[in-house]
Order: sequence, then structure tokens, then C-alpha cells
Amino acid sequence: MSERTDGIIIAIDGPSGAGKSTVARLLAERLGYIQIDTGAMYRASALLISSSGIDPGDADALESFCKELDIHFENRQGQTLVIANGNDVTGLIRTPEISRLTSQTSALKPVRDALLLSQRRMGGRGGVVLEGRDIGTVVFPDAELKFFLSASAEERGRRRFEELTLKGEPVTLQDTIAEVVKRDLQDSERDIAPLKQAEDAVMVDSSSLTIEEVLDIMENFFREKIMSKGKKI
Repeated sequence: MSERTDGIIIAIDGPSGAGKSTVARLLAERLGYIQIDTGAMYRASALLISSSGIDPGDADALESFCKELDIHFENRQGQTLVIANGNDVTGLIRTPEISRLTSQTSALKPVRDALLLSQRRMGGRGGVVLEGRDIGTVVFPDAELKFFLSASAEERGRRRFEELTLKGEPVTLQDTIAEVVKRDLQDSERDIAPLKQAEDAVMVDSSSLTIEEVLDIMENFFREKIMSKGKKI
């Protein structure tokens, strides 16, 4: 395990639509930690690959392209922005189309290798909350605290439907739930870093929980972990 100088690493994995980004952001705020939204990084890479015109099946071209990826986060006026190759793409990566593309491109080895290096570099010193699908199994298998946040496909589809409706997206609840089920299948069956719960992860089913209740559960586990290790918060 690499030396943690700024705290522990908290990994939050789980399927699409489980609320990982929101929970990770709010938990980081509670603990005074930094959030690293790996899902946003994969979404940004999908956007860049799509707009570049590169054939994802061309391994050499894709590898060269991914080596030049520069995806990071910036805080401007209290808002965390996703910056991809110098451009603010925060508002462009949360569409249904990018969600579909992300499930495809995130399974590609050149994409995963490039982002894996970035994520480990950003989070290695600790004091971070990372969310994604393989944080506790691949990115930081030595993370001191791991959660697997989930909810039923119906509940995740409902949440996603409400989110997209508020944005004015022309979607139906039935189609949104179907997309969630399809995404689950793609993520769990892909060859590289499939979605799965780490053996030492705490399962949190948020189907009937509020965000505050989820945060309370996670914070309690955090306090217990810190006390058991004798670390400062």
C-alpha cells in the first residue's frame, strides 16, 4: 500500500444510476475530502473519442489518441467543472447518448489504461472519495474503505427519468429503465474490469433510503475505520 499523507481512500462502486456521483460529492464535503468523479472522466473520454472521428476499433489510433487525453477537474466559483483537453465539457457529458457511448468506450483497454494512470496519480496520497465501477477492485484495490452502492433497476431508472425530464430530454420511464438494465448487462459482462462488488466492500442498497441516510451510513463506517486505525480525520 502506498503512503497516504492526506487521509484514507474511500472507494464507491456500483451500477449506473445508483447515485454514486451525488453521494461521493456530498460525502467528500462532509469529511473535508476531495471527490474524484471517475465516471465523469469516462464520459468525457467518450465525448472526445466520438467527436474526434476515430474508429474505436482501430487499436493503434485509439491508443495514440488516449495517450494525449488530458481530463481533470477545476473548481470555479464553487462549481466543479470537468475539463477535457482544455475545454469545459461539464454540461455535455450527461446525455443519454453519451451514457450509451461511455458503456462501449469504457471497456476499451487504451481508454482504461490512460484514465487508470490519471486516477491513481490524483488519488494516491489519500484524502479522496472516488466513485465508479471498478475503484475498489482495479483502480485502488488497497483502498481502506470500500462501498458498493446500488438500488433496484426500477428505482435507478425512475431517478434517471426524473433527472432527464428536468433537463427537458424527450424520454419515457419505460425506455429509461430499459436503458439501465441494458447498461447493467454491458458493464457486468465486459471483458476488461467488469462491474462487480469487491469482497471487502460494504453493500449499501439505497432503494428505500434518502441521500442523507446513505451518507450517515457511510460516515459511520468512516469514523469506525479512522478510530480502528488511530488516524486523524
